[in-house]
Amino acid sequence: MEGETSWASHCADESTNDAVQLDSFSELDDEAENDVCAVTLDLILPDDLLERILAYLPVASIFRAGCVCKRWNEIVKSKRFLWNSARVFSVRPWYFMFTSSDEPVGYAYDPVLRKWYGIDLPCIEKSNWFVVSSCGLVCFMDNDSRSELYVCNPITRSWKGLDEPPGPKFSDYSALAVAVDRTSHSYVVSIVKSKQVPENFFQWDLSIHLYDSEATTWATALTEVLTGWRGGDESVICGGVLYFLIYSTGGGGPDNRHGIVTYDLGSRLPRRGGSGSLMRSFVPVPCPLTCGRLMNLKERLIMVGGIGKPDRPGIIKGIGIWALNGRAWEEVARMPHKYFQGFGELDDVFASSGTDELIYIQSYGAPALLVFHLGHKQWKWSQKCPVAKRFPLQLFTGFCFEPSVLDLDYGGGLHYSLYSRI
Repeated sequence: MEGETSWASHCADESTNDAVQLDSFSELDDEAENDVCAVTLDLILPDDLLERILAYLPVASIFRAGCVCKRWNEIVKSKRFLWNSARVFSVRPWYFMFTSSDEPVGYAYDPVLRKWYGIDLPCIEKSNWFVVSSCGLVCFMDNDSRSELYVCNPITRSWKGLDEPPGPKFSDYSALAVAVDRTSHSYVVSIVKSKQVPENFFQWDLSIHLYDSEATTWATALTEVLTGWRGGDESVICGGVLYFLIYSTGGGGPDNRHGIVTYDLGSRLPRRGGSGSLMRSFVPVPCPLTCGRLMNLKERLIMVGGIGKPDRPGIIKGIGIWALNGRAWEEVARMPHKYFQGFGELDDVFASSGTDELIYIQSYGAPALLVFHLGHKQWKWSQKCPVAKRFPLQLFTGFCFEPSVLDLDYGGGLHYSLYSRI
């Protein structure tokens, strides 16, 4: 199908061609014509210069380059090339769309080449697992016991399992986040757990648990009892601060159903609540929302939200994008009505994620994918996903990630999965 490419075709382990003729110097001086042989560019370019040229290729093209000849294959697999290519350019994030309500199968969209690739994700067993990403690292958590956690690179298929996190064994709500340090390549995984106090609907036990890849251990950073509010499933780490959405459990008006609270990851000393320390950081949302999606775009907190109708705040009438500046929200954009209508029947809740300068928005009920460029303030539909809706209750969701050929320091215990069809 047009636009679909097998990812495996870019990932041949070895090439059978030892030399491929590239453009040659065919126009030579007549006087030297009989004395000089044509030489391929591949032969005269030193390795370091060839590495720099190849490093500017899109990620999918780098894998193709490894199939050209033995020399190129060795270059694109060398550690020096992988490190250098990671520093050369900023890669636009891809979007992986799950195309099954049960199985974790789907396609990844490349906004540069405007192509969909079939990718097999390692570790994940169901499409309803929690998925977050940062700097090429993707973190999965199961949606049942919420005790199975993995970090992986979807491109190289390297992965590692994390120890079971502390806190309540079965929480009512959980919010997962991950942040990678671009300098040290270490990472932090956070889980915000929220559990109702027995026989008290208005009080909720909330706890924050952090995994440090350098220490390879979990720690409980905070426990607190919220009154009138509970945690949910939306969180993100931005600029060393953990932001997460909380939801009213009653007592507030329609304009006061959601809010943001924060936790500074720089203060790792365990804290036990009771004093309402989290609520001191409370920031209300800019308008009544049907749902909110948090994301980190260049260390700037962005929220994509469904705007509720004034008389019926639980019914969506549009989609807005806001940036948090201090403790105030600034509206970045509102989805034009023609794009809003283009989704067909858009649910009150929807999938949205982003990084760098791209934001992806997707309806749960259809494989349509809309892309918003934050810098250009431009809306654009992706190429059509190579899958069709087969039955009315089929659901679609997804997540974005930065494609990377570089494996981060997972803290030991690294595994690799073989490529399979897609």
